Amino acid sequence: MPKQKIIIAPALVETWTLSPGATFGSSVRAKGSLLEVRARLPLAIRKSLDVNGMALALGMAEGCEDEFVATSGAVSHALEGIENLPVIPREIQDILGISAGERHRWLKDGRLQSAGTRTVRLSGRARQITFHIFDPRVVEDLLDRGVIDEWREEDIAARAENRRQAAYRAKLTRSPKKAAKKTKTVGSEIDDAASKLLGWDEFDVDGLLR
Repeated sequence: MPKQKIIIAPALVETWTLSPGATFGSSVRAKGSLLEVRARLPLAIRKSLDVNGMALALGMAEGCEDEFVATSGAVSHALEGIENLPVIPREIQDILGISAGERHRWLKDGRLQSAGTRTVRLSGRARQITFHIFDPRVVEDLLDRGVIDEWREEDIAARAENRRQAAYRAKLTRSPKKAAKKTKTVGSEIDDAASKLLGWDEFDVDGLLR
């Protein structure tokens, strides 16, 4: 029977509840806040800080009192102004409940306003990626106005109009070809009918058509 892992609760614990203005109720945004604060701590103690729902929790073992106090102060300092932390793509998608495709489309047509771009290097890789960031106050305004459903309705109407115009252009393209085919068919029918007229050759020889 496999041995069960025994988890020992840290003796020294402190928590910081993240405000709604910092998280917008998004667990993805809360995790982003954690990563932002961790980046300002010494590498050796970063894992001592974790996220639990909408709160950050610092836990250390007994005997680390001095380090705990210093880290607690650093976390409190890092959380100052956390509400102004730019919103990154995966966060805005979770906050607004939108897809990556909608984010790209609305960025392109200007409905979703970018606050600039950020370039980061992927962990352990030489490759860099650049992505748009968003002003948290703009995101808050979008939430308050509830414009996402309106934008989706606009997209549905635009797609319907595009299909209508495409069908109309296709009809215009077919019309000249159809008219030419019809003219050719009518001409052939006239010739066939004329060839069947009795006395047509004699009528033509007499010069009555001139």
